[in-house]
Amino acid sequence: MTSKYLVRQADVEPYHPANHTETSNQRLISRHNVGAKHMEVILGTLGQSGGALPHAHPSIEQVCYLLEGTAHVEVDGESFDMAPGDTCFFPADALHLFQVTSSTPVKLLVIYSPPYEENPERVRR
Repeated sequence: MTSKYLVRQADVEPYHPANHTETSNQRLISRHNVGAKHMEVILGTLGQSGGALPHAHPSIEQVCYLLEGTAHVEVDGESFDMAPGDTCFFPADALHLFQVTSSTPVKLLVIYSPPYEENPERVRR
């Protein structure tokens, strides 16, 4: 049985987002595969020296839930370290940075609302 609402990670093509290093993303939930209109869910895998350079998403909120590895985060003048099970929030328009600190790759779920869709016009550096 197939479902128009079930997404299998193995069926999702990875892409390499702009403004990131050693990062491979898979867009699990989007308008293109399940018709989501108000959110987008990404599975990100970042290598040992991977991360996101400082940037912001105008009018887009972002949540990161860390599944594996550790990371250092800076958002809107605040900085902290993340471990598996931690969740962070990036307010719309807030400058943020995400850097891997573990010797193993980082895996994280990223949720955007509204959807970002890797649109360069939706990034401010």
